[in-house]
Amino acid sequence: MAGHTKASGQSVTSRALNVLAAFDQEHPVLGLSEIARRSGTPVATCHRLLGELTDWGALAKTTDGRYQIGHRLWMLGMLAPVQKGLREVAAPYMHDVLFATRHVVNLFVLEGAHALVLERIAGTAVGQPVARVGERLPLHTSAGGKVLLAYAPVPVLELAFGELRQETRYSITEPARLQREIVRVREQGYATTVEEHALGTSGLAVPVFGMGGRVIAALGAVGIGATPPPVQRTLPALQVAAKAIGRALGAGE
Repeated sequence: MAGHTKASGQSVTSRALNVLAAFDQEHPVLGLSEIARRSGTPVATCHRLLGELTDWGALAKTTDGRYQIGHRLWMLGMLAPVQKGLREVAAPYMHDVLFATRHVVNLFVLEGAHALVLERIAGTAVGQPVARVGERLPLHTSAGGKVLLAYAPVPVLELAFGELRQETRYSITEPARLQREIVRVREQGYATTVEEHALGTSGLAVPVFGMGGRVIAALGAVGIGATPPPVQRTLPALQVAAKAIGRALGAGE
C-alpha cells in the first residue's frame, strides 16, 4: 500500500512522527544514530526522513551536523494552548514591568541550546529591537539565556558550553568563567549581561517557575547602554511579574 513500508507496516507519517518524538527536554539535540535508535527507525530510512523534515523546516541542523527542532515547528507550536497560554498570561504582567521600568521586556523559553524570544513588549522610545519574537539567542550572551542555562538539564549545558560563540568582545566564551556566572545566577536569583549579545545594550532577567518548581521561562528587561537596567528598581518589578505569571499558570506559592 502506498505510504506504508512492508517491513513494519508503519506509514511514512508514523515514522516521521516517531523521528520527531525522539526529541524531548532531556534530548533537545541528537545525531542521526541517536535518532534512529530512539525512534526505532532504520538508519537509512531515518536519514531520508531527517532530510525531508529539515527541508520542510520541522528540524534544523546544528553546526556539528546534529539535529534540533526547527523554526517551522515552533511557529505551529505557538498555536498550542501551552505556549499560547504562557504568552497570554505573561503579557499583562510584562506591560506592568514596561510601565514601571521604561525598559523593553522579553519573555524567553528554552529551545534546544538557545533562548527563544516568545514575547516582547516595548514602548515607543526604545530604539531598534535587539531581538524579535521568534528569534533564538545563544544562552550565554543574553540575560534570559543565562537564567535558562542556570536551570537547564545536563545535555543542554553540554551543548551550550560546546558552542560559546563570540558575539561581541564582551561575550563570555571561557567555560570556567561561564560556569561561575551561572552558579552566581542560581545563588542571587537573577542574571545580567553587559553588551554581551549586542553593543550598546545590557540586560537583567529572572526565572519564571512553573509546576514542581521547574523553570519554564525567563523574564527579562533590556536597557540601552553599557550598564544593566538598575537592579534596585528593575529587579523587584521583574520578580513580582515572574511570580504572578507562575501563579497564574498554577505554580502556586
